[in-house]
Amino acid sequence: MLKIILVAVAVILVTFGLVKLVDKFIPSKFKPILNILLWVLIAFLGYQTYMSIYTPIQFNKLKNKRYVAVIESLKDIRDAQLAYKTVTGQFAGDFNSLITFIDTAEFTITQRKDSSVLDVEMTKRFGGVETYKDIVVIDTLGFVSVKDTLFKNSNRYKTMMNVPIPDKDDAKFEMKAGFINQNEIKIPVFEASVKKSVILHDQDQDLIAQENQVISVDGVNGDALKVGSMTEVNTTGNWPKTYGANE
Repeated sequence: MLKIILVAVAVILVTFGLVKLVDKFIPSKFKPILNILLWVLIAFLGYQTYMSIYTPIQFNKLKNKRYVAVIESLKDIRDAQLAYKTVTGQFAGDFNSLITFIDTAEFTITQRKDSSVLDVEMTKRFGGVETYKDIVVIDTLGFVSVKDTLFKNSNRYKTMMNVPIPDKDDAKFEMKAGFINQNEIKIPVFEASVKKSVILHDQDQDLIAQENQVISVDGVNGDALKVGSMTEVNTTGNWPKTYGANE
């Protein structure tokens, strides 16, 4: 972009020089028309230079606003998936299953206490001398709704599959779930994502292409916003903490 700006400024300066040359060397009867054309060219180049600076600034403002909204939805999906895993031992493979779970499932409230009981074997071994062993007692205290715990009075979970961007009601998050093998143990994983090109569908394609190539500690690297991973045990988001907590 800097190169474009420098070129535009150079052309404007050259055009100013042409105006001076026209004024000095061109016959008087041609000067009015040539001067008008040159000033129009100057105005056009000035506008292009201004837009080359203004457009990326506006793009970044809009991008950040949309990213924040999308990230909030990704956080909701992650919270719901972690609750699903807590209760079922795995992640949900589709949104219908996840929504039904939130509507119907409950967390078990437990209390963990340390205690001790008579160790019969050790008591016999020591000739009747009472010997005790430590144990952990887990008591079930009750149950609480997953929906009330995660979303309280909100029903936003019912539309969390929709990407929150204007003028694109059919945009959906892609979500996958499954297992990966680690040390011969099957570990559940999930991933929810949406392409940047979907989030920024109505913006300049060149700027979107540049955004897809971002590699920065304070930017969203890659061509998508996502949470979780299908290739490693990871439930964090790929956005920097300037957009909010990513884990």
